[in-house]
This record gives sequence, structure tokens and C-alpha cells, in this order.
Amino acid sequence: MSATAVHSLWTTASGVTSAAPDEKFTAPVIEYTQLTPVLIVIGVAVLGVLAEAFVPRRARYHTQVFLTVVALVAAFAAVVGLAATGYGTTKAHIAAMGAIAVDGPALFLQGVILLTSLVAVFTFAERRLDPESHGNRVDSFAAQAGSVPGSDSEKAAVKAGFTTTEVFPLVLFSVAGMLVFPAANDLLTLFVALEVFSLPLYLLCAVARRKRLMSQESAVKYFLLGAFSSAFLLFGIALLYGYAGSVSYAQIATVVDGTIQRIDPALADTMGNDALLLIGGAMILTGLLFKVGAVPFHMWTPDVYQGAPTPVTGFMAAATKVAAFGALLRLLYVVLPGLTWDLRPVMWGVAIVTMVGGAVVAITQTDIKRLLAYSSIAHAGFILAGVIAATPDGISSVLFYLGTYSFVTVGAFAVVTLVRDAGGEATHLSKWAGLGRRSPLVAAVFAVFLLAFAGIPLTSGFSGKFAVFKAAADGGAGGLVVVGVISSAIAAFFYIRVIVLMFFSEPKADGPTVAVPSPLTMTTIAIGVAVTVVLGVAPQYFLDLAGQAGTFVR
Repeated sequence: MSATAVHSLWTTASGVTSAAPDEKFTAPVIEYTQLTPVLIVIGVAVLGVLAEAFVPRRARYHTQVFLTVVALVAAFAAVVGLAATGYGTTKAHIAAMGAIAVDGPALFLQGVILLTSLVAVFTFAERRLDPESHGNRVDSFAAQAGSVPGSDSEKAAVKAGFTTTEVFPLVLFSVAGMLVFPAANDLLTLFVALEVFSLPLYLLCAVARRKRLMSQESAVKYFLLGAFSSAFLLFGIALLYGYAGSVSYAQIATVVDGTIQRIDPALADTMGNDALLLIGGAMILTGLLFKVGAVPFHMWTPDVYQGAPTPVTGFMAAATKVAAFGALLRLLYVVLPGLTWDLRPVMWGVAIVTMVGGAVVAITQTDIKRLLAYSSIAHAGFILAGVIAATPDGISSVLFYLGTYSFVTVGAFAVVTLVRDAGGEATHLSKWAGLGRRSPLVAAVFAVFLLAFAGIPLTSGFSGKFAVFKAAADGGAGGLVVVGVISSAIAAFFYIRVIVLMFFSEPKADGPTVAVPSPLTMTTIAIGVAVTVVLGVAPQYFLDLAGQAGTFVR
């Protein structure tokens, strides 16, 4: 039987008829100009993979750093260009056949993600903190990620001066996913973006040069729990499709508010079934709350923050939160605005246990990275208070908070990389005793970041907290604000405890030293301090910017 006959039988049996000769295939309309930031990052990430294959090993590090920095700067310039030509306000629309929203919140969050990633990449490129190994400078990443820790192949790789320069294309792929995540305008794009930014992070968490077994353990925990969250999200997408007959945000919103024009006959029995809507919406929220590290979906956070290489922890703690909260905002304000009152009690409960849980458990921590992990959980609760406000001020306050928080976080983890002993980074709190006498400048900078986390006036943390708490109070969530203020007071205790430990304790004779970093890490820390102070002293311009960017396109 000929191939044509087989094809004819198959199409007839499946009920598919061949297109008439005069029917033309309609090509999709893709607005490449408006997708430029994402395309630049993905394009250079692919170039980075090719560089790993074709560039000589000794030149790879400089090539990859150059490519990564150029990609992030060019993508940020593209975001600014789009915003300047009105795509954040008057020209906001849905691009790429309904898959991507180009609007104020998307461009604002993409700008924050790109700037945060650029600052974080400088810590990835740092090669002066560890002593030279066999005459070669080393960074925070394993010499050969595929070799077994402690094996002969690993020793040979260290001796040969190998470095895992693949981390730079992985960062770019992750950033590309993060750029799409808050801009996704249908549930399938949301899921694909989630996987694109999560999979590189699982790998990045596993490639620490020191404490490799702990690093690999953290990556496995992150991967397994991340797979659970992806499964929840995917199941929720399936249920919402059954409810609305579409994965498009706009279509789901029309079914939720009852303005649907056409019902799909194949889904007539399930469309409009509120059980599917409530369960599906809750499952998608679960997947997103996992990514922001909200209680009770926070179990991965402390172990992954502690085990991952510190530059990766800083990048992940800042950028992932920005992307995930952006997607959460779009889901609640565009897809499920009709469910505000159904979801409100659940979101209240999550926000309260996240704020209180993060602040209380942080008091018991003895490792600086775990302490910052529980601090990030508490901050997720504070941001959720702004999300719950369900007002335009709520959106703009969350955008502003994400911008302030991300730079403080990257700066704080950059400082953690500097305090070192014979085993690498000295992250146990007891090792930080007397640091203010041994290295006053480093201790003072870290104190600025801790005060910002605590929300002390004249720091960006105070401006951010004030904005989200004011929005929550105006939105009828006054009870949340009370819990938030109490949690902030509890959190201030352990931040100030670290400052007291650094400045008012005697340094130990065998205590850690503070490594002198290259200009790369110095730049990261300097930018972190500058943003913290500027947004604390004169935040109004940036609050106005977040306010202008606070309208979602529907």
C-alpha cells in the first residue's frame, strides 16, 4: 500500500479531512520587536553553549562572562526602549498570538530581573576569593561538575585548572524563563516558562566547588519538590481548561465573570463548573506559592539556600521571587479577579503563617545562609499582604517591594562570600563574632543590608514595607498589617542580634578572614548599598514608576 493511501486512510478514520487546494495555511503573527528582551537572552544563551563546544578551554571564562554581561545589558536596554515607546502604558497589548502580555507590570518586572541578574553574574565571575589552586584562579563552582566528589577525575580536573563555565549559559536560560514567566498570558506559556527557568537552577545548585555533597543534596531536594509543584500547576491547568474550554487568561476570565459568548460543545458538560474552577485555581496557586517560598510550601528553601553555591543562592533568592510574584499577580488580577472573595481567606491564612513562621523560625538558626532563607520566607509573607490588597496601589507596592528586596538580597549574599576560613565560606554565626573589629567596612555594609531587611527607616526595606502595608490597610486587610508589624518586630530581633555579634563581641584568634574581592564583587556590593540607601532616602520617583507600571493589559 502506498504512503499516500495510508495517509488517506488515517485522516479519514480520524475524522480529519484534507485541506482544500485553495485554502491557505495562515502563518502565526509574532511581534518580534516586542519580544526582543527574551530573544536576546535566549540567543546569547545558545551562543554560550556553542562557545563551550568551540572556544579553547583557556579562553572560555572570559568569553562567557563577556557574552553574559552583554546579553543582560542589551536585553535591559530593549526593555527600557519598549517602556519609553509606550508599551508599558498606552500601547500595552497581547503579543505572540495571545501568549505574551507586553504591559507595565511585565516590563517593570523584566527590568528588575535583568538588573538583578546582571549584578548577580558579577559574583558568579569572582575568582579572587579562594587561594590559587595549582597556579590557577578558582571560582565558586566545581572544576568538573560530572566527576564524583573526591574522585581521581575531580583531582585531575582541579590540577588541570578546569572550571565549570557552563554556569553562564545556564544563568541566561534561567533568566529567559524568568522574563517570560510574569508576562505569560496563557497557562501553557506559564508552565513552559516555569520549567525553562527551574531546570537550570536545579543544575546550578549542584555545582559548588566546596561542600559538593551538600550542594548535590540541595539540588536533589529542590528538584524533587520542584517536580511536585510543577505537577500541582499542571493538574490545575488541566482543571481550568475543563472549566473554561481554553488556557487563555482572557477566555478563562470571561467564563469566571459570566460574560462568555460561545460555549465549546465538546466541553459543554464541564464549562462553568465551579468545583473545577476552585480546585484548579487552588492548585495553580500552590505551584506559584512554592516558587515564592510561602509557608507551608517553603520546605525546600533553607536547605537549598544553604547547600547551593552562594552566588547561585543570591541570584535565585532575588530573581526567582520577582518572576514568581509577577506571575501570581497576573493570575489573581487578570484570570481570577472574580474569585477575590473565595480566595481571600486562604491567602490571608498563607500570608499570616508565612510572616510569623519565617520570623519565628529564623531566631533559632545558627547558619547565616539559613537565617537569610527564613528571612526571605518572612518577606514573601510581607509581599503577599500587598498582593491581597486587590487594588491598583497593591500592584504598584508589590512591584516596588520586589525591586528593593532583590538588590538587598544579592548584596547580602555577596558579602557572605567574603567571610572565609580554611574550609571556604564561614557561614556559622559564631564565626562572625567580632567581624566589625577585624573588618569594619564589610561588617558595616552587611549591617546596612540587615537593617534594610528589618525595615528600619532611611533604608529601602522601610519604604517597601510601608508601601505594601499601606496598600493592604487601604484594601481592607488591616489585620494582616498588624500581624506584619509584629512579625517585623520579631524579625528585627535576629537581624540586630547579628549586628551586635559583629560589633560587640571579641573576635576569636582562629576566626575567619575577610577575603579581598575583585572589582566584580565590589561592584555588586556597592550597587546593593547604593540602591538600599537611595530607595530609602528618596523613594518617590521609583514609587511613581511602579505606580505607572501597575496596570495589567487584559
